[in-house]
Order: sequence, then structure tokens, then C-alpha cells
Amino acid sequence: MSKRSTHKQIKRQHTFGLNFRTFRNDELKHLYLISAAILTFFPFWLMFVVSFKTLPQFYQNVLSLDFPLHFANYTVASKVVTKYIFNSIIVAVATVGGVVFVSSLSAYAFSRYKFYGQKFLFSIIISLLMVPSILTMVPAFVLIKNLGLINSFWGIILPGIASLQVFAIYLLRNFMASLPEELFEAARMDGAGIWRCYWHIALPLSKPALSVVVISSLLNNWNDFVWPLLVISDDSHRTIPIGLAFFRTQYQTDYGPLMAGYVISILPLLVAFIFISRELVRGLNEGAVKL
Repeated sequence: MSKRSTHKQIKRQHTFGLNFRTFRNDELKHLYLISAAILTFFPFWLMFVVSFKTLPQFYQNVLSLDFPLHFANYTVASKVVTKYIFNSIIVAVATVGGVVFVSSLSAYAFSRYKFYGQKFLFSIIISLLMVPSILTMVPAFVLIKNLGLINSFWGIILPGIASLQVFAIYLLRNFMASLPEELFEAARMDGAGIWRCYWHIALPLSKPALSVVVISSLLNNWNDFVWPLLVISDDSHRTIPIGLAFFRTQYQTDYGPLMAGYVISILPLLVAFIFISRELVRGLNEGAVKL
């Protein structure tokens, strides 16, 4: 056998081994992704299936749909959770709007202007990210009580803005600092002031980062359970997590209406994500989240 043929055979064996290892690595990656997808979506599938079941159907078969489907579960659930959803929408819109307004103004000042103690003040704000929220819960509750905001939406909105704006300032400051200074200089030459530069240049160009702030703040506020449970005892002001908890107590064994309530509570978040998904993906691709 010649040296050339031996070299070709060794090269062919090496290529086969490389392809086999690549194929094996790809299979492991696919297996991991499929497993992660199943673990992620299985609870949602279970919730959706159980929402159409009666109690006997639930005990007989949990994993798959049983016919006939009982849409009456959604009628029962909607009568209970609708008012809680409206309360959550009011709180979420006010909180997210406050977070976007306050954090964007702060981030604009930190990113586009130089002032004494700028780095020190920004470091103090960012250091708050390392403080667990449980440590500030008792002082915040005492403050809200002294202000007379117990059993009111403001008792949820104001602490929500205060707690969520820290991460938003950090994210928006990094994004606004990457904007070209030439745009702001040209605007100032045309007579634009601070407010016009902020409103007409900084905010429109920061839409990808703002979408990340909106989604993260919305999810945190919508799913918050402990703080609304502390400050709200009036049923007319309860948000959707608290309402579902009491709905769960009311229907201890009837899982169909309970799961229907969970499905209904997801719909506002789904609608919000559909409208903002394009800017959210753009913000993630452009590095809006810089950790």
C-alpha cells in the first residue's frame, strides 16, 4: 500500500471520527433542548387540560383531554377573577409607567451629562441590586402604614416603582451611553433643549432597552404575591395572585375552575408580549441587557 493511499485512509478515518463526535454532540444538544422544552411547557399543558375537566374526569385522567369539554369552568372562573385582573392591570400600568419615566430620566442624566459625584451616586444606586428585597419589606410596610396607604393601590404602586427602577436605571444608562453624541450635538445646534433631546432622541432610540424594562417590570409586578398580601386585605383591591389564592381556598377540590382562572390570568400578559415582542427581541439582540 502506498503512502498516499495510507494517508487518505487515515484522513478518512479521522474525518469519520470527527463527524461522529459532532453528530453525537448535536444529538446531546437536541436531547437537552427537547427535555428543557418539555419541562417548561408541561405545566402549561397540564393547566390547560385540567381547565376543561370536571372533578371525576380530573381524578380519572389528568394528562389528556376528556370529552365532553366543560367550558362552564371558564364561566365560573371569569366571574371570580375578572375584578382581580382589572385591579392588576391598573397597578401594572401605573407601576410600569412610573418605572419607565423615572428610570429613563435618571439614566439619561447619568449617561449624557457630567456632574460632581456622578460615578459615586451611580455606584450607590447599583449597589441596591445586592440588597435582598426581604430586608426592606418591614421598613417599607411601616412607611406605607404611616402614610395611610394600606388597602389602596398606591400601597402597591409606589413601592413597586421604587424597587424596580434600580435595575431599569442600570440597563437604560448603559444603553443610552452607547448612543452617538453627534445626534445630541446636532439637536442642540438646532436649538433643542434638555427635554427635547430626551423626548425626541434618547427615548425613541432606546425603544429596544425600554421594551426589556417594560416586560421585566410587568412580569415582576403582575406575579408579585407577598407584598400585595401584606398591604391589601380588602377584597376589592386584591390583585390576581392574591385573588387566585383565595379562589383556590374557595374551591379546594374543584380544580377545573381553578385552572381556568390561571389560564384567564395569563391572557393579558400574552397580549402585552405580542405587541412588544419585536422590540424585545431587538433589544436582546442589540445587547440591551448588559450584565
